[in-house]
Amino acid sequence: QTKHMLLTDSGAHLFAQAMGIPETPGEKLITERSRERWKKNLEPDSNPEEFQKDLGTVGAVAIDSEGNVACATSTGGLSNKLIGRVGDTACIGSGGYADNRSGATSTTGHGESIMKVVLARLILYHMEQGMSPEMAADSALDYMKTRVGGLGGVIVVNNSGEWAARFSTKQMSWATVKDDQLHYGIYAGERHTKSVDEALASESEGF
Repeated sequence: QTKHMLLTDSGAHLFAQAMGIPETPGEKLITERSRERWKKNLEPDSNPEEFQKDLGTVGAVAIDSEGNVACATSTGGLSNKLIGRVGDTACIGSGGYADNRSGATSTTGHGESIMKVVLARLILYHMEQGMSPEMAADSALDYMKTRVGGLGGVIVVNNSGEWAARFSTKQMSWATVKDDQLHYGIYAGERHTKSVDEALASESEGF
């Protein structure tokens, strides 16, 4: 409905209204837990970094039987940010990127660092140069750490179906399904595998 790639603030609001998208009052988006965290952060001896620990990002990458790839990224946001701040999740090439010629990736971590190195696009660039998803992810994460001091994590799939879940943080929850096998882990070097049927049975039994 528009030639533009990104709308923010009042412009995005006006466009949403024009498209007939239902509006939710801002107060309904604020949980009591978030309100209490905000109040604590106003205290003189508060540690701003402490209030970011429980926030996180959910990402997904996929490839279909015809080789089409896609990515999606959703974030819990950043507490106590300046009005108007736009994070990496909303920026194409930073929070995620997909191209049928190479693959797809979704990222998480320190948003400002991710934007400075355009992390998602950097990973796909490495794959375009012949790197595997794992090598491309490790190379990009290492560059972000050494260049701007940022930590993060990524999930990647190339257009052949090869995938990787890599991170420079202490941990990152991840899971993937390929050929009816579920692979998952949290810590570096951790990888568990079970059949999808087994996983679904475990879920129905409440683990």
